Amino acid sequence: MKLFLNKIFLIACLTTAFCISNADAQIVKWDSTYRPGKFIELVNKFEAEPKTKKEYIFLGNSITAGTDWAKLLGLPQAKNRGISGDITFGVLERLQEVINRKPAKLFILIGINDISRNIPDSVIVRNYKTIIARVRNGSRRTHIYFTTLLPVNASFEKFKNHYGKDNHILWLNDEIRKLASKDVTVIDLYPVFVDDNKRLKANLTKDGLHLIPEGYKVWADYLIANDYLKRQ
Repeated sequence: MKLFLNKIFLIACLTTAFCISNADAQIVKWDSTYRPGKFIELVNKFEAEPKTKKEYIFLGNSITAGTDWAKLLGLPQAKNRGISGDITFGVLERLQEVINRKPAKLFILIGINDISRNIPDSVIVRNYKTIIARVRNGSRRTHIYFTTLLPVNASFEKFKNHYGKDNHILWLNDEIRKLASKDVTVIDLYPVFVDDNKRLKANLTKDGLHLIPEGYKVWADYLIANDYLKRQ
């Protein structure tokens, strides 16, 4: 099992840490070791999947996990690597499985659960850059598509830890936009999903955080319209 090959990276992270957030300059307590209950089970399942040529991998948390990308996009080579509840540290822990597949395209959306768990913005950005660097080093032909975080909608009153932190989403999205380079394309989904009140459009979500099929269709249509799915 390859799940724990990246322990060297994780050893450098304190189980519980105190840090100053860039967005609000408050001292917060945070934990880098949280993993969803089905984390190991799902990573083992991913590792058991046979490799195919020129895969398009969608990597992230429950927002990524919530659809069948191959069916949605009409692309048999599209693979889902979303794990509900995952954070950037979890993605780093399981990233080698993705790298080993040498995908043609890698679509990444991660970070909203980091925000909900008070992981400092600067640490999240550092993890973004580490993800990119590791993919670049391990699979040079993979083109990375980094997606801005979607807004949330507090009017649904369900995911309270995710609410009241819009300034973190906006700050991180600005930092994500700065990641654009020859090898990294930024997919700016935030403006597509935000309403006039700076909230996730109510007609595209079931709970203020996760998307309904209509939301995924908007996402898919945006990818198609901007030629992000074209073969390299």
